[in-house]
Amino acid sequence: MCCSCFTARRHLGSEGIRSRPTDCVTEMAPVEVRALQSLPTTKMEMMKAAKALVEKAIKMHKVFSVQGHYPVIRAGLRARGWVERYLPNAGNRVSSRQSDKDKDDDDGNTEANNSGRIRERGDTGEEDELDQMYSFMSHLVRNEKTYFYWSGRFDSDHFRSLTPNQLINHYANTGNFTTKVGLCVNLRNLKWYDTADPDAFFPRCYRLGAKDERHAFIDDFRRTACCSLIKHVVETNKKQETTNQQTKDEGNTQNVSPVSPGVIKTALQRCQEYLSSLEHCDIDVTVETLPFVEDNQWNQFLQKYYMVVHDGASIMRSADFVSRCQDMLVQLKEVCPQLEIDGFNNIWIIKPGAMSRGRGIVCMNRLDQILALVESDTVVANDSKWVVQKYLEQPLLIKGTKFDLRQWFLVTDWNPLTVWFYKDCYLRFSTQPYSTKRLDSSVHLCNNSIQKHLQPSRERHPGLPRDNIWSSSDLKAFLHQQGQGAKWESVVVPGMQQAVVHVLQTAQDQVKHRKAAFELYGADFMLGNDMKPWLLEVNTNPTMACSSVVTARLCPAVQMDTLKVVLDRRKNPNAFTGGFHLIYKQPRVNPPPFVGLRLIVEGNHIKTPNSTKCKQRPPQTQFSPEDKEKTTKRQAKPCRKIHVRRPPPEKKSKTPPRREEERTVVQNERTVVQNERTVVQNERTVVPNAIGISGEQVVENHNEPSRTTQCLVVSGDSSVAPVAQRRPSFSRTPKSCSVSHVSKTSIKPNPREHVWRSILPGTSFFPRPLLCLTSMQPNILPSYRKRSMVTFQHEANYRFHKQRYIETMSRYVK
Repeated sequence: MCCSCFTARRHLGSEGIRSRPTDCVTEMAPVEVRALQSLPTTKMEMMKAAKALVEKAIKMHKVFSVQGHYPVIRAGLRARGWVERYLPNAGNRVSSRQSDKDKDDDDGNTEANNSGRIRERGDTGEEDELDQMYSFMSHLVRNEKTYFYWSGRFDSDHFRSLTPNQLINHYANTGNFTTKVGLCVNLRNLKWYDTADPDAFFPRCYRLGAKDERHAFIDDFRRTACCSLIKHVVETNKKQETTNQQTKDEGNTQNVSPVSPGVIKTALQRCQEYLSSLEHCDIDVTVETLPFVEDNQWNQFLQKYYMVVHDGASIMRSADFVSRCQDMLVQLKEVCPQLEIDGFNNIWIIKPGAMSRGRGIVCMNRLDQILALVESDTVVANDSKWVVQKYLEQPLLIKGTKFDLRQWFLVTDWNPLTVWFYKDCYLRFSTQPYSTKRLDSSVHLCNNSIQKHLQPSRERHPGLPRDNIWSSSDLKAFLHQQGQGAKWESVVVPGMQQAVVHVLQTAQDQVKHRKAAFELYGADFMLGNDMKPWLLEVNTNPTMACSSVVTARLCPAVQMDTLKVVLDRRKNPNAFTGGFHLIYKQPRVNPPPFVGLRLIVEGNHIKTPNSTKCKQRPPQTQFSPEDKEKTTKRQAKPCRKIHVRRPPPEKKSKTPPRREEERTVVQNERTVVQNERTVVQNERTVVPNAIGISGEQVVENHNEPSRTTQCLVVSGDSSVAPVAQRRPSFSRTPKSCSVSHVSKTSIKPNPREHVWRSILPGTSFFPRPLLCLTSMQPNILPSYRKRSMVTFQHEANYRFHKQRYIETMSRYVK
């Protein structure tokens, strides 16, 4: 016997299967998977074989870890050449927290006890040697990286520490559809993802902890009571006409006083108001009834409704309203897809969202009792954990007993959304016959954790299984006997697949996407009288306990087929996937890059028209032909200390085609500047040459931080044009000459800081010969657009001080 088959058989034997264990193992065993080599005969050969397997597994990245009691997963991975690395403080022991976080059964304790019981009986020597070999192999890979994780619950800290090449069987943030509250809220957003109506496959649900939803539930309960009363009137009159049991009914209700027909009128009126509100006909209607009066009227109606439906009271002259009630039901059926499942008793199921496996779930049919139950537990109510859902009062029954279905589906990717649907499922029966008069959990809850503690009722049909489990094959055979066998493939299976896809679509944006991950889910459904499936809830990490013959066959097969999809199909897209088949694969959507909350405004800068601040050379002064010839000859002479710095070529800025008016204004301003410069040039005065002064002298500006050194040509000839025109400054020490560019900003002469400081060098006047100036024109381009009057005033001040200076110089020369 090969190691994998023996291990699988050994672990399956520990599951505690009491009937047909050999057949279950034979159906489960992965005969199509390549098995490990046969068990060696000696201990030395065993160690050599273990080392060889470990070396090959490390080279191929086949190291796995399993948390919990999952013998089938271990056997399937070992059959594929994987080596297990025992987790710290876990080893191969049974996990104390067994599967099904949200609901199903607590068969994990049974598995642990059965496993321990088998070990107490004593195992064969071959089995002990296998355990020793697996422990030795785990010791060899204790420092290696794990590439496959399978655990019974999600660990957020461990999830964040995984690398992209580590495969895990859970996704993060799946609580928005695997919890009662999350599924209740999340399906309301289906309209943004699909045209389907969630009320067509999911019973309406409310959170009683939220005030707005609590008021919505109260309105829904009252409206459902009206619809139930109308249906009760129609059905009661049908029975009286067909079976003529009026005398019998009167005998049953002789202790209860009849109710006036006004209750039917109230129900019809409220239903008509509801239909009008759906068509928005109540927008302009003014409500004159006070809220407390409205509540009192509703309370009176509900008391009469309870007397008729629950206590069996009759309604006087109810036959007169049958035709109106039938017409109202036809109108309600067009807008209420759940009208058929509402029934007559207005039963609601209350679920505490903080509990699991059916604990704390009750069924009630009175509004005051439901609200009192919620208010009794303020902690759960404040956290919005109380969920109330409409109960399916008219489900499909098998031999008078209620049942629900557990259907598996697998998600291998969230972008694109990829969903696999398992071909088989199983049914869970109640131990008691179905009745809406009894609201006990043994009648209405089919969870195995509840039903396994109860004995089947003597009134239940003997044809139902003692372990309360059927397979989907048994259900199809039953439907075939009832003449509805075709509805399984045409109604039930497509309805369950669509419901699963719709749930996942609404949760796709909230689940944390990870490529190296997958997750197996279990969805619970109920069937209506018309074979239409209704989704109850979705379970993460569904139970894999082999608590019956059916689950002992299906649960191992589901686990092995899961490995085929997530492992075998990764290497071979055409690999056999067992019972899983692909039902939905969404086209890949690339989300836009997230840029955060930084808002950016893009556009072109509006260019201002050319002004005096631009780098432009000042307009040239016009000279006579004689002056031009002299200037040309003078500039042709070599200047030993003059180094002219040519300004860089200016970038031609494109003036916008618009703003023609501004361009005209600028041109006019340039003309004014040109005229002013001409006036200043004509006012230049030539000072006679001083004695002992001849040739060229170099004059340097005072130390001005915002200006560069300029050069002035000094000569006795008054007709010579200057090289650079600028306001003159004097210094006692001649330095090298240079020519600078035009200043970017306009230079404003300060009348207080006049030229007298420049010609009074300390204690003595003119230690050196006086200079002859040929130009007194400032190198300035004033801004006439902004401060025209101030600039003209500065020019006048400058001419005044220049004249005073010339007069003073002439006095000293004389």
